[in-house]
Amino acid sequence: MKRKAAAFLCAVIWVSGVFAGCGRGEVGTQETQQTQTADTQEGGDETDAQGAAAEETAVKDEVVVTMPPTSEPSSGFDPAYGWGAGEHVHEPLIQSTLTVTTQDLQIDTDLATEYSVSGDGLTWTVKIRDDVKFTDGEPLTAEDVAFTYNNCKEKSSVNDFTMMEEAVAVDDTTVEFHMTRPYSIWPYTMAIVGIVPEHAYAENYGMNPIGSGRYIMAQWDQGQQVIFEANPDYYGEEPKIKKVTVLFMEEDAALAAAMAGQVDVAHTAASYSDQEIDGYGLLSVQTVDNRGFNLPCTEPEEADGIVYGNAFTSDVNVRRAINIGIDRQEMIDNVLNGYGMAAYSVCDKMPWYNSGAEVEYDLEEAKRILDEAGWTEGSDGIREKDGVRAEFTLMFSTGDSVRQALAEDTANQLRELGIEVTTEGVGWDVAYDRAQSDPLVWGWGAHTPMELYNIYHTLSDTGIGLAEYSPYGNETVDAYMDAALEADSLEESYELWQQAQWDGTTGVTQDGDIPWIWLCNVDHLYFVRDGLQVAEQKIHPHGHGWSIVNNVDQWSWEG
Repeated sequence: MKRKAAAFLCAVIWVSGVFAGCGRGEVGTQETQQTQTADTQEGGDETDAQGAAAEETAVKDEVVVTMPPTSEPSSGFDPAYGWGAGEHVHEPLIQSTLTVTTQDLQIDTDLATEYSVSGDGLTWTVKIRDDVKFTDGEPLTAEDVAFTYNNCKEKSSVNDFTMMEEAVAVDDTTVEFHMTRPYSIWPYTMAIVGIVPEHAYAENYGMNPIGSGRYIMAQWDQGQQVIFEANPDYYGEEPKIKKVTVLFMEEDAALAAAMAGQVDVAHTAASYSDQEIDGYGLLSVQTVDNRGFNLPCTEPEEADGIVYGNAFTSDVNVRRAINIGIDRQEMIDNVLNGYGMAAYSVCDKMPWYNSGAEVEYDLEEAKRILDEAGWTEGSDGIREKDGVRAEFTLMFSTGDSVRQALAEDTANQLRELGIEVTTEGVGWDVAYDRAQSDPLVWGWGAHTPMELYNIYHTLSDTGIGLAEYSPYGNETVDAYMDAALEADSLEESYELWQQAQWDGTTGVTQDGDIPWIWLCNVDHLYFVRDGLQVAEQKIHPHGHGWSIVNNVDQWSWEG
């Protein structure tokens, strides 16, 4: 308790220092507004009163938002290195994209006016607007689009562009994407890649980005804050919020900032959700930011110095028993303070989700499955079969308190099944290799069906020709996903992605192979200042960061 109090006190001091250093008093909030109003004396000069009123009006179009330090792009605001071009991230504020995802995760156009794909699926043709300019006054053309995508293919460290051979500008308003293979879900990639200007792109572009989006990056104090101002020449609807200040803070500091009235939106965690802050309410946003763990499906074998497989979890009956033997709602109530939803797949609520993945908690049925499979309890209550003990190590990333709590809750629950689980915190430098034989608590969730592909599809470069993150392979599942990528339309692909999850005979759900156990989708929580109307949020993907401001241009203040 003393340690937590000390940490919070340090956070308060740090917050005070940050605001003193960055001139926070000049950033408009209701607190500033109240102070300014109080300073206007009764009977004072009418001009001063008008000035105060004008300033009061001005603060109504600014917001200050906190985000975790991990949200700050280490390589700058460059789509080639993650900003606005990673599977788990957001639409960029600075740059424009060809398409956008709608509230229900369908596809709409942005820079694009129309797009089509050839019959063989190998050429995408996109027509773009002819009235868009970068913030340096230069027109945005198809040459810039082609340059952006070719640059991402060459340099991207966070997203896969291997399906694209090259992008070619046919004329000023037409770009063609020549593909190496059919890729029906290309519109989802076009929704996250921000277009950069070829004429102004250099090695340090990310530090001084030029775009054509809703906002301009006005100031970036690395490790502290970034300030965006509305683009006066934006081709779309004029942003209601003219200035967005993002402060990079840990949860303790964000809470302190809210309690001090220094921010308008503060990200927070379930552990702080019961805090009451005068002048603020708690906003809970649904997500596909899921937590779950892999269960290696093969018998142990070694390749290239890595052990693949697990003698206990290779039994499909074990995996099925674990899936229905975990009370997800209990986890949500006790670990997340009720702020979350049960997860049954990596894509719950997405257009390509198969609801057949859903199961009911049934401890007695889970025990029966293990009994019938020959896993019998020993004298210590832990099951055994053919000399194999019902046990495994469940890893979690060191320093992640939620994943640790979920791992420990899993261990406690599975003990009732006669399964012994040892929890262990590990660094990501070893986690990926160890996850080939020991389950690991992961975080996934994206606005693209490729999340399914990346987790379940077999790859040729994993050492033993199985899935990348955990030993698993099913040729039928692979075939559905391959067919989904080759489909003639997004709508046709959705059904194939759903069949990959479960087709009535096989798949990755309870009655199929169940190679992963999904626990919960973690709600993203924010303390929001009274009077600020945060626009309706799309389901957030993995990552408690930039998604909240995807539509900040549509936010508004009451009055």
